Amino acid sequence: MAEKKRFLLRIDQKIYDALEKWAQDEFRSVNAQIELIIKKSLKESGRLNVEKKND
Repeated sequence: MAEKKRFLLRIDQKIYDALEKWAQDEFRSVNAQIELIIKKSLKESGRLNVEKKND
């Protein structure tokens, strides 16, 4: 597994609270939820190339 980059994120409390609730609803950590949202947005905008695995 590749090492993950760490960085500080300052975020409005109301946004954090909404993210926390969403993450809990999907049994994820807030960090995992943020990463999922960012990854989805990057894919949809064509800014993230994802290699397809051969099954």
